[in-house]
Amino acid sequence: MRERHRLHAGSGGNRVKWQVAAAIGLVVAVAAVVVAAVTVVRHDDTSTGLAATPTAAPNLTAPPGGAGGGGGPTPPKTGAWVGAVVQPPDFTKKSEEQAVLDWESQMGRKMDVVHTYHTWDNPFPDEVDRWAVANGRTLLLSWGGTDTRVIQSGKYDDLIRQRAAAVKAFGQPILLEWRWEMDRPNLQSQIWTPEDYVAAWTHIRAIFARAKVTNVSWVWCPTADGFASGRAQKYYPGDAQVDWTCADVYPGENDSSFQTQAAAYLDWAKQHPKPAIIGEYGAYGGFPGGQATWVQQAAAEAKQNPLIKGLVYFNWDDQSGRPRTQLSLRGDNDAVGAYRAFVADPYFNQRSLPVSR
Repeated sequence: MRERHRLHAGSGGNRVKWQVAAAIGLVVAVAAVVVAAVTVVRHDDTSTGLAATPTAAPNLTAPPGGAGGGGGPTPPKTGAWVGAVVQPPDFTKKSEEQAVLDWESQMGRKMDVVHTYHTWDNPFPDEVDRWAVANGRTLLLSWGGTDTRVIQSGKYDDLIRQRAAAVKAFGQPILLEWRWEMDRPNLQSQIWTPEDYVAAWTHIRAIFARAKVTNVSWVWCPTADGFASGRAQKYYPGDAQVDWTCADVYPGENDSSFQTQAAAYLDWAKQHPKPAIIGEYGAYGGFPGGQATWVQQAAAEAKQNPLIKGLVYFNWDDQSGRPRTQLSLRGDNDAVGAYRAFVADPYFNQRSLPVSR
């Protein structure tokens, strides 16, 4: 993705969360030079038109994925889920939950998906994860990484077994996204090589499989930029190892449209007919046409591509104050209106949840 994250220890005990530390544009700029978090920029395209040719829908008659069976949430047969990463005022359980509720109130309906983040050694699922699922939302849980070669050595096997046991005991289906944006240049001292990443992924999955964890679908999520540059594809663990594909999509330093930024990922995903999710997407207020245009572009692209089964907005303002890192929609009435219209569309409300007008 185009963001980097830093650890933030909130007042709620030992809860550790990821907080945005660098702007999408900034990381993208760094990434664009060598390439970055969710994006490489191709050309400046601010059109809101639909793609010319719809993508074929994935085969959803069987559970997604291969190894392990992909026992997580069943994607909608038609349409797509909507969700968000919601920035709380602080990282207490009460604040994080209230932030989700406030977002849903402003946007007119309950979200299908709540996206949370955990560091490598942070236990999960935690209280907020459990609350989200208990109250009718699907959990997309991002699990941070560590040195892939140390993972392969077996040093962390006990920790991995603990996480597997906790997820199994939780018993509810979740989407688990291990070491998202592994293709970001600033992570390579930890990732080492694509082969090391794939070996670490396979090692972790094997431990979960031996623990008979059947309530997880594994989500593989590089940056959209990485697909455009040809870098991300090298990290793919293979169809037998992945249940959902994913990309984090941001405008890039050239303020390219959502369609432009997502195109390389979606072209690649056509060759891997699994459910796809946009794990993060967002734009700053200076995006041509405003944030409302970006929201509309994402919705239009999802309706044109049945592979896309989820769109998760990254509603966060970086503390740096840099304009390109201010992604929250909350202060933009036009953007809020566009998002409300988007999530009220029956295509994106397959559960027929109540919608406030």
